Amino acid sequence: MTDPLVVFVNGATVRVSVGGTVLDAIAAHDAAAAAEVRAGTRAVADSRGIVVDPTTPLTGGFVMRLVSARQLADGA
Repeated sequence: MTDPLVVFVNGATVRVSVGGTVLDAIAAHDAAAAAEVRAGTRAVADSRGIVVDPTTPLTGGFVMRLVSARQLADGA
């Protein structure tokens, strides 16, 4: 068995399977937030503030935060 990857969502430690995606990590952290990402009302940014596709494969230590999709549309 492969050890899970450790990633960070909004500062919380989340463990996901190797091969997991950004959306998998969001869902493991907060199912409702994952639904909002799927619906397009929330987005995911990396540690630099760059929006990442929810289907992006994870690597250990990946840091992400949830942001409002409206913030992105407003340029904030």
